[in-house]
Amino acid sequence: MANNPVEDRLRALTTLQVLDSKLDDIHRLRGSLPEEVSDLEDDLEGLVTRHDRIEEEIKEFKAEITLRKSKIEEFTGQIKKYEEQQMQVKNNREFEALRKEIEYANLEILTSEKKIRQHNDQIEQKQELMEETKSRVDAKRHELEEKKKELEVIIEETKVEEARILELIKGAETKVESRFLSGYRKVRQNMRNGLAVVTTDRNACGGCFSIIPPQVHIELNQRSRLITCENCGRILVDESFFEEVIEAVSA
Repeated sequence: MANNPVEDRLRALTTLQVLDSKLDDIHRLRGSLPEEVSDLEDDLEGLVTRHDRIEEEIKEFKAEITLRKSKIEEFTGQIKKYEEQQMQVKNNREFEALRKEIEYANLEILTSEKKIRQHNDQIEQKQELMEETKSRVDAKRHELEEKKKELEVIIEETKVEEARILELIKGAETKVESRFLSGYRKVRQNMRNGLAVVTTDRNACGGCFSIIPPQVHIELNQRSRLITCENCGRILVDESFFEEVIEAVSA
């Protein structure tokens, strides 16, 4: 009997669907763990960046305090010098000029002392925030390590089967013309359950459950043309054919 190219195409697409569904089951077993790990990595990176930024701010405050203390020493020295010069002035104008310099220096000292107190308060607040952030970093890192271990266990348990299925998918794809393969992938991508090839279910599409005309059922049994659901675009095959392909794939 001559080969039926339409039936061969349907068999290849259905085989691909069965294999893709098996791969989906493996990925479903992993659940949301890959996304959780990725989210935790992003969260951890953000917390570490925040911790480092706070640490850098504390360093800047400490550097400012050191600078302010240096200014206090500098202005204290100036005051002492001006006071000594006041003892040697010859007129009120010189005395008044020195008095203003001393007043300015004292004002600068007071300003620096105020800034030092402010920076010390800020350092204290930042240190508390940094400790809190560090605790969150440690907790997030621990959570990430646990999730990674959990994911690694599942991947280890399924990697042999996944590799086998991927190899079968690769082989199955070579039996499907590029335009049909592209159409299959596009439909599958648009379907939440990943089903691009479905059987009929009680005279309806097994994907969207739209009613299928009796004539279409006859054509499905004949396997004379590739039939898609007019409502959802999925490829339709009869149930016995689908079961036949599943049995062949599982053999």
